[in-house]
Amino acid sequence: VQLQASGGGLVQSGGSLRLSCAASLSFDNMGWYRQAPEKQRELVATFTSGRNTNYADSVKGRFTISRDYPKNTVYLQMNSLKPEDTAVYYCWGLYNFRVYWGQGTQVTVSS
Repeated sequence: VQLQASGGGLVQSGGSLRLSCAASLSFDNMGWYRQAPEKQRELVATFTSGRNTNYADSVKGRFTISRDYPKNTVYLQMNSLKPEDTAVYYCWGLYNFRVYWGQGTQVTVSS
């Protein structure tokens, strides 16, 4: 079982990035978390039961999560990025009641 995240990079404040996470199978739920230096990992956006979504308050209106079911891929479109969005972003998947994590992709937003 693998989750391969990509799309991170360095962007200026106000810019955009799109993260992708390709899965080796069809997960029940998928989403994104992030972890900034010296902070705990936190939810960014995720699919919940069915095709419902859940977003952190700090990213609502700026980030959009989407999923391509035939490709087993989840995306995170990040717009209006802020320096406080700087973190390692981890793809997350739930399959058969077990949680799996991708390797993380660094997002750095310069002011």
